[in-house]
Amino acid sequence: MIDAPPAPRSLSGAFARAALWTSQQMGRASTFALACVSIALWAATGPYFRYSDTWQLVINTGTTIVTFLMVFLIQNTQNRDMAALHLKLGELIRVNQDARNRLLDIEGMTEEELDRLKGAFSNLAANCGDETTRQGLPAGQ
Repeated sequence: MIDAPPAPRSLSGAFARAALWTSQQMGRASTFALACVSIALWAATGPYFRYSDTWQLVINTGTTIVTFLMVFLIQNTQNRDMAALHLKLGELIRVNQDARNRLLDIEGMTEEELDRLKGAFSNLAANCGDETTRQGLPAGQ
């Protein structure tokens, strides 16, 4: 059985955990509702501020900052999901009685954990003979 060693604490690991948590929160209906309420409150204050340039700048600046940060979070999530998908497919190709059920929840791994697991699968593939390489990894490997 291949298990990825625990990830060391690092800036990348902290970012991955923060990105995962944030992406989960941003996908909630309550977060969308909060954004809608914020925009409604901003719009309602327009007459009070006489629709001034500063009033408009508040929403423009806020939405620009949120959009800029979300680009990085979305990219991180997509990178992690794609790496996980490739590893899951690798597991399905070699499916047997020793299939790793742990890979079913691979999306929650950090990039370092995914890289280590990918390296372990690469080592297995490199150690297989020509016949097993063409047909997938042998059972128990």
